[in-house]
Amino acid sequence: MSAIQTSFPATEAVEHPPYLWAAGVTLVALAMYVATLAPTTQFWDTSEYIAAAYVLGIPHPPGNPLFTMIAHVWGLLPLAAGFAMRVNLLAATTSAIAAGCWFLVGERWMRGWVPARLPRRLAAAAGALVAGTAFTVWNQSVVNEKVYTLSLLSIALVLWLIVRWDDQPAGEGHDHHLLMIVYLLALTSTNHMMGVLVGPVVAVLLYPRLKTTRPQDDDARRVEWSQFLVFSTVWLLIVGSGLEGVTPLIVFGVLFLGALAYAVVYARNGTFALAVLLVAIVGVSVYVFLPIRAAHYPPINEGEPTTWRALWDVLTRQQYGKPELYYDPRYPGAGQPRTLELFGQQLLNWVQYFGWQWGRDLKDNVRWALTVMFSFIGGLGAYRHWRADRRTAIAMTTLVLCVTVGLVFYLNFKTGYSQYPDHPNWPREVRERDYFFIISFALWGVWVGMGLATLMEWASDGMALRVPDAERRWLLATPVLLLALIPLWGNHLTASRKGETLARDFAFDLLQSVEPYGILVTAGDNDTFPLWYAQEVEHIRQDVTVVNLSLANTDWYLRQLQRRPLATFDPGSAPAIYRGRAWAKPTGPLLSFSDAYIRDSLQPVYWLGEHKTYANLGGVTVTLDPQQLGRQYLERADVIVLQAIKDQLGRRPLYYSRTVGPYADQFGLTANLEGHGFARKLSLHPLTESDSIKMEPVFGFVNIPRTEALAFGVYHSDTAERRRPRGWVDKPSEGILATYGLLYQSLAQALRPTKPEMANRSLLVADSIFRNTQYGLIPPSER
Repeated sequence: MSAIQTSFPATEAVEHPPYLWAAGVTLVALAMYVATLAPTTQFWDTSEYIAAAYVLGIPHPPGNPLFTMIAHVWGLLPLAAGFAMRVNLLAATTSAIAAGCWFLVGERWMRGWVPARLPRRLAAAAGALVAGTAFTVWNQSVVNEKVYTLSLLSIALVLWLIVRWDDQPAGEGHDHHLLMIVYLLALTSTNHMMGVLVGPVVAVLLYPRLKTTRPQDDDARRVEWSQFLVFSTVWLLIVGSGLEGVTPLIVFGVLFLGALAYAVVYARNGTFALAVLLVAIVGVSVYVFLPIRAAHYPPINEGEPTTWRALWDVLTRQQYGKPELYYDPRYPGAGQPRTLELFGQQLLNWVQYFGWQWGRDLKDNVRWALTVMFSFIGGLGAYRHWRADRRTAIAMTTLVLCVTVGLVFYLNFKTGYSQYPDHPNWPREVRERDYFFIISFALWGVWVGMGLATLMEWASDGMALRVPDAERRWLLATPVLLLALIPLWGNHLTASRKGETLARDFAFDLLQSVEPYGILVTAGDNDTFPLWYAQEVEHIRQDVTVVNLSLANTDWYLRQLQRRPLATFDPGSAPAIYRGRAWAKPTGPLLSFSDAYIRDSLQPVYWLGEHKTYANLGGVTVTLDPQQLGRQYLERADVIVLQAIKDQLGRRPLYYSRTVGPYADQFGLTANLEGHGFARKLSLHPLTESDSIKMEPVFGFVNIPRTEALAFGVYHSDTAERRRPRGWVDKPSEGILATYGLLYQSLAQALRPTKPEMANRSLLVADSIFRNTQYGLIPPSER
């Protein structure tokens, strides 16, 4: 190495950050994300967040006020067609800027051992490319499914700011960097607490004893110590604000008072300490949005934090009843301790997700080979980083451990959705949770860039005898950087969401299945949040009242249902089957319950005992059978739906979405349910087969003319049929796509005797849909 280094011309004493290069990296990443951007809403939390941003509402705990305000304003800018696509573009933009920051960090940390400027910058760009094209990063950057791309940006910005602060001569203040860091940490906590995980990195680089050069002046040393102590305790205060209970706030508050006393008495740096506290308070003050906006009762007002208690419950996520860290999450309430074996399984779940990052499109054996390769390259980069600059390597390693091992321990997930498939009965997560680890995959890309630079270094050393010019040797070694293109090639099919409109179209189709002023019972995220989006953002069928079974167990949701005004049915934007007749608009709330009854009298559960009983609700006989229900009690949500039947049957149409499965059948209502496409209408009297009503396997009684009219005149079958090269990637939500296939398949059987041509058409649609699912997918490599 000495020969290589001495052959370089003297470099500038101070090399300025290559911001133009960083801008170029950002633009390239943005172009890639825009080319694969989702054109509208998607499944899971996407619709909830987009709708909440549109109405300036409050999404699920902890409320994410920073995201809501930023997305609302961003969505007003004429940057793309439609509000949803604009918010998706926000995710792309934040991730692209983060990629520029990863480039700056990697480039700065490689200066000590990659003397050739152009190869070094190319290596840093390669690392940023790997960070930006890792499957989870890419897939989350083309749709605003969560708030984590905003956290990704805040972590990248804070990391770059502390790197810039660290470039200052030892003993100099540069307090503006630290104040900006504290402000960003406090601010990002109001988006999601994930963003504050970068705090330990700042603390490591602030720690005076690790400085390679320290001032001998005691006053300067005390200032450094005061900066470290003040920052660390304020960071702990911010973290404490996101933990349950007031104890962390009290403990960390006392620690801060001690740090403040040290800064004032010993370091004479009290102004800095108070400024840090002030900017932290300004940052977290964004939380004030929650009670202020909640008091105006927006259409989406989850948790309804209009009181101190409700606000605290929202901020501490009480709605989810997260298990304590030392208990097994698979058996809530059982008090089973969390074992090392379980923690090992949770770590292996992260390893599984890590294995998806570098070639998700490819066969398992190729994908795992790439995982080994990128593990080696990233590990090599970490090793070279440690050899070159132990102090910044400790900081980087601390951050990586925080967003991997630390996060795995804190989240305490059940068995992963696709983990251990040979144990199908194990309690597991309802979906893949790889998005929680988006930061770790991006950071690994930075180390991959360093690893590629190390390979270049080895190649350069190998050419020392044949190529005397050191800079030329580094340039000749740059083809190694082409390895950074592998994730771009290996993820471009599964990471892309270009042209995907199924969630939006399914919401449209399901809402249009319901007669005017209907009540629609849904099950969870994927059959509810898209409906919220369709109604609030695109104003589709706002006359339909959606009752979600998961949320109906909460007080705030019931108050929201009772308060929600019933929109007037617009026949001009509805299918032709609903036109040509007058639809009387009902009056009054959904339930006859008073607010006081909901608040004081509704119980979480109602015990049934061991024997079957019957109840007459609005003229319909409901069976309450513990064996049929699989439990000896009714949940509050069950009571709400039964009360809606009692209060509204005969006044408003009442439907069950097919996505709720056999829920209504468990109450003995099968004979009263008439299938209208994706929904089943509750009839006052039991049904019998006729020319129009047929009993179909799986689907029960189906109104064939109505379902045919919906399937071929209303539904977006072309969206469901759309060829997807790797099938439906997100297996937990594949049931929505399969529901389309089952509907057209069942309709084909019903139409066969009377309309064989329509039956054939329906069957072809079903076959095209099933090709996108695990039931009928033929991978590209096997076609």
